Amino acid sequence: MAFDIEMIKGVYGLMNERVNKARQIVGRPLTYSEKILYAHLFDGVATEAFKRGESYVDFAPDRVAMQDATAQMALLQFMQAGKTKTAVPSTVHCDHLIQAKVGAKTDLQDAIHKSSEVFNFLESVSNKYGIGFWEPGAGIIHQVVLENYAFPGGMMIGTDSHTPNAGGLGMVAIGVGGADAVDVMAGMAWELKMPKLIGVKLTGKLNGWASAKDVILEVAGILTVKGGTGAIVEYFGEGAENLSATGKGTICNMGAEIGATTSIFAYDDASERYLRATDRADIADLANHNREHLRSDEEVYANPEQYYDQLIEINLSELEPRLNGPFTPDLMTPVSKMKELASANDWPTTVEWGLIGSCTNSSYEDLSRAASIARQAVDKGLGTKSSFGINPGSEQVRYTAERDGILKPFNDLDAVIFTNACGPCIGQWDREGAEKEEKNTIVHSFNRNFKKRADGNPNTYAFVTSPEMVAAIAIAGRLDFNPLTDTLTNDKGEQVKLDPPTGFELPSKGFSYEDNGYQAPVEDGSNVIVDVKPDSERLQLLEGFKPWNGQNIMGAKLLIKAYGKCTTDHISMAGPWLRFRGHLDNISNNTLIGAVNEFNQETNKVKNQITGEYGTVPDTARAYKAAGVPSVVVGDQNYGEGSSREHAAMQPRHLGVVAVIVRSFARIHETNLKKQGMLGLTFANEADYDKVQEDDTFNFVDLTEFAPDRQLTLELVHADGSKDLIKLNHTYNAAQIEWFKAGSALNLIKAKEAQN
Repeated sequence: MAFDIEMIKGVYGLMNERVNKARQIVGRPLTYSEKILYAHLFDGVATEAFKRGESYVDFAPDRVAMQDATAQMALLQFMQAGKTKTAVPSTVHCDHLIQAKVGAKTDLQDAIHKSSEVFNFLESVSNKYGIGFWEPGAGIIHQVVLENYAFPGGMMIGTDSHTPNAGGLGMVAIGVGGADAVDVMAGMAWELKMPKLIGVKLTGKLNGWASAKDVILEVAGILTVKGGTGAIVEYFGEGAENLSATGKGTICNMGAEIGATTSIFAYDDASERYLRATDRADIADLANHNREHLRSDEEVYANPEQYYDQLIEINLSELEPRLNGPFTPDLMTPVSKMKELASANDWPTTVEWGLIGSCTNSSYEDLSRAASIARQAVDKGLGTKSSFGINPGSEQVRYTAERDGILKPFNDLDAVIFTNACGPCIGQWDREGAEKEEKNTIVHSFNRNFKKRADGNPNTYAFVTSPEMVAAIAIAGRLDFNPLTDTLTNDKGEQVKLDPPTGFELPSKGFSYEDNGYQAPVEDGSNVIVDVKPDSERLQLLEGFKPWNGQNIMGAKLLIKAYGKCTTDHISMAGPWLRFRGHLDNISNNTLIGAVNEFNQETNKVKNQITGEYGTVPDTARAYKAAGVPSVVVGDQNYGEGSSREHAAMQPRHLGVVAVIVRSFARIHETNLKKQGMLGLTFANEADYDKVQEDDTFNFVDLTEFAPDRQLTLELVHADGSKDLIKLNHTYNAAQIEWFKAGSALNLIKAKEAQN
């Protein structure tokens, strides 16, 4: 029996009417994504056709999911909203605060000991507000959601950028910041600009060493890290129907790395098999009754170029394994070209670690395919030349894989089985020797490979590939090993070749577990006390940000002009800083410490214009704030790429930053800035980025005329007294400008609730 089955019945009960009405209003056949979007309008049945990439639309998502690192701030905000219970089914998943070091049992107990205050807080808040709680060790949020909550035709938001994983089961699932989650949990409309649509037509069938991971690695190479911004990527074609549900989840999950709003596959036989295998036959039956609405209209499939803003075609039969990296997930290299490119670019070819897991690739199928390679190594007299680590995606996956003997080959190769958690993928990895910052290479099946991401070492060259390729490369110990053509020397001195991987889409005996780690909330949470100690280093109750005073912002100083790639990892690092995710003031001490200063090409060293001395970014920001001087951050292209963490917006806001001015934004980060009452602006002329000098003062001379579709004017005053007038663009609509005026979106929610 599925969770929240009555809610799901309600969604399907309205779908026919809403989809048919939307088709009539739009006046043409609809893609699958459009059907779901129009079926989830906050005001009900469609009355107008929305323009892709232009119209702001109010939606009513069916559910919310939060992981423990982001849930802290999301729920601290929700506690301020004045509600007694969440308006939609919501869950918290404890997967980010568990550090990988020794192995599952020891690491889990260590995390529970170190983070008990946070886990207890999340458990009590969940009980108070009717939120499902998945305890530490239960699994990675997106794998748990796919197994338990995702359903075809549904719409959900999650406080993690890889929420689109649920698109593998035909759900519009979108990563957001915590303030967006508060909107939905408070029963308010959730606003999104109507996405553009990118169609990816898949033909053929995967074979040999190719996997679903290689599909998204190829798409990342085509679209780059910002090519999907503002768009839903919709996969279709005979090739799509040849993929498993978890394989589709992998593809949708890593769509976050191309900046996509989300990615999605239509409901098909593989979806039905997965639903039934995960004890959700009731949803499969409902989906079958609505099958015509859980896919694009036939006219779309017949003439896709007429219905998508961009169309890509990939023949799965011709796909070979890819390795993307280093330092960016869109630098794509086919395995057959790696030897040449590694040599040309001086990439270290000795591989120190091979890591399998993360929310992208930790399913039963993933582990079974990688295990088939590990089993061959044992049978053919091979060991591993690299260290080897595994993170199962959930306790259900781990327990079933162990029952079926899938973990044994990994154990035979002395692999470390880590906790069912994110671990190294998000920097929660206590890697021995990382502090030496030696140049080295690792391969993993994760989604991101930014500098310092996995182990904090800026000289770790990380390459993203499939679990089966990770296993093969860990055995060979070399980045340029091509299992399609190369041989290895076994313990008898013989040359042996690895056969292509084999695996199981689903366990033949079904999934099983002893304790999946789920705790249902109490029926009545009114008597639950949520205790946050005033002297806690981990948790801090929030105080509202001050509203705008209605005057032009004058005399602001440059905090930092960030050079090149500046992701949310650079703005608010994870790793050891995760422990402060519930304490805004403490975590603000990592604000922008990873960003490179344009003027000296150093990190965490900026000029304090009050003293003329150089200091850290957080200290300099605090000095400006103490002096009553607002500050400004300037950035380059795709600023805020990466994780959905709203801390990257809340921290600068807390430290007195009033505006972030960049060449272009990543979608989630721009929204997060707006939600926190900041100015997220772009240079109308991107070349004006070059006019910003180290000692500049910023005057927003016409902010009192802030309005939708109206440029703002910035007076840039240089140290020699000269000035530049610069035009700035923005995407604020009238409602978002009210967020700015109120000081934050949360301030508006509180004000409205107080009036009720």
